Amino acid sequence: MRHITKERTMDIHRLQALKEIAEHLNEATEMNEMLENVLHRLLEVMKLETGWILFVNETGKHELIADVNLPAALQHEQKRLMCTGACWCTERFVSGRLQKATNIIECKRIEEALDLEWNGTGGITHHASVPLRAGEERLGVLNVAAAGKQTFTNEELALLEAIALQIGTTIKRMKLVEQERKYDIISERNRLARDLHDSVKQLLFTISLTAKGMQNRTKDTEFGEMLAHISELSTAALQEMHTLIWQLRPEGLEEGIATALTRYGEILGLEVDCRVSFVLTLPSEIEEALWRIGQEALNNCKKYAKCNKVIILLSLHRSKGEIKMVIQDDGVGFESTRTEKDGFGLKSMKERAELMKGTFQIQDNNGTTITVTIPWEDIA
Repeated sequence: MRHITKERTMDIHRLQALKEIAEHLNEATEMNEMLENVLHRLLEVMKLETGWILFVNETGKHELIADVNLPAALQHEQKRLMCTGACWCTERFVSGRLQKATNIIECKRIEEALDLEWNGTGGITHHASVPLRAGEERLGVLNVAAAGKQTFTNEELALLEAIALQIGTTIKRMKLVEQERKYDIISERNRLARDLHDSVKQLLFTISLTAKGMQNRTKDTEFGEMLAHISELSTAALQEMHTLIWQLRPEGLEEGIATALTRYGEILGLEVDCRVSFVLTLPSEIEEALWRIGQEALNNCKKYAKCNKVIILLSLHRSKGEIKMVIQDDGVGFESTRTEKDGFGLKSMKERAELMKGTFQIQDNNGTTITVTIPWEDIA
């Protein structure tokens, strides 16, 4: 009787934990925080010690997206063993052999840590692996482990599968929300661009035209000079407004990044030679990042480099899984034109590249060369 009561209490505890996890997943808005919190609660419920989640793409490349209480050996060198190389669970996931919670997969990463004589594996040698899915979309792998534990019961595997299903559904929901947010931002930019074009730009044009008309009619020299100055200022503001509208809604981006950058260069009065070594449709977030970086680089060429021609090279490196953009000008070089205002633009370009987990480099060599690389796993 006591045994039955103990099992019933345990079942109630696990049902309560499932309810709490489901509520948290339903309310979650930030991916990494959500996954770590769910992992913590899952480990508590199942009385386990460590867990981690890997996002895995179709080619087998993975990303450690969340982890809790990793053994010291797996945290060594900034979690190198967790973030690099293949393992049995990801290989089975990619090949389609990991269809449900599996009992049990030996941990290749732990074995590598032992081979490297990295102490601190905490007695963990095996882990259970559960695929993360959302409908037909495969997302990655959930792994859990404990010291000395080499087998999981059918009940434990069923619980893991139930939670993995909830996690996968939540990840899909959050991705859809993020995609919708990006579309909302684009829509708002387009709205602002239209409003600026229809109101402020037309108003500046009217001021410039009126000032020129009055200048032609007046005989007062001083007043004429003032009108000429107003006309020049409004013309310059009109040019800045034209550039700003382009920044908000680049005409030609729908025809590709090369066309957009070439046309933007024309607006600035630059000759842009854009060369593309591939014929592929880039993901919208990569295309926009390259556009914004290229845009800022062309602005710097116009304002500071004193150059007339800019060469932009866009290339694809399948073996490295990355897109590279190189921007070269024939101007006076970076160091001789560096200013505080210019520094903000360079910082902005660097931050955009790093937000895409890419790199940004600038060199002086008979002008300025900017090199940007952005990873694109789907081409590897």
